[in-house]
Amino acid sequence: MKKYATEVKWGVIFTVSALLWMVVEKTLGWHDAHIDKHAIYTNLFAVIAVALFVFALIEKRNKDLGGKMTWVQGFVSGIIISVVVAILAPLSQYITHEFITPDYFQNAITNAVENAGMTQENAETFFNFKSYVIQAAFGALGMGIVTSAIVALFVRKK
Repeated sequence: MKKYATEVKWGVIFTVSALLWMVVEKTLGWHDAHIDKHAIYTNLFAVIAVALFVFALIEKRNKDLGGKMTWVQGFVSGIIISVVVAILAPLSQYITHEFITPDYFQNAITNAVENAGMTQENAETFFNFKSYVIQAAFGALGMGIVTSAIVALFVRKK
């Protein structure tokens, strides 16, 4: 397990950062008064996500791999971080929707029905805890794999 301590650490850091981002979104009104802009502005977290992967892979290279890292080593390290984030997704979603923004789902459903032309049933199917846990877990894996592949290209060092 010690072999993957850096990846676990950065998976936890990523998850905590995502939770802090939820606090920012809630504070800026993207979960209520300005929920119509949420789908656009939430993507700003991608900048933070990429930066976290860069920092993680640089630490892995310098601390664990003696300053050298192949693309494969960086890619695998990033995948492990992504798996940690995916494993933590249910807890993260619980904290988000229970404590940070408990009215989010109802606000999102109302907005989707009133402004996006969704039916009530479709909106309720999409905007709920189970759906968001699945989206968060698979999103962490999918985006994590892509991000890892790209970041590893830039962080590798002979």
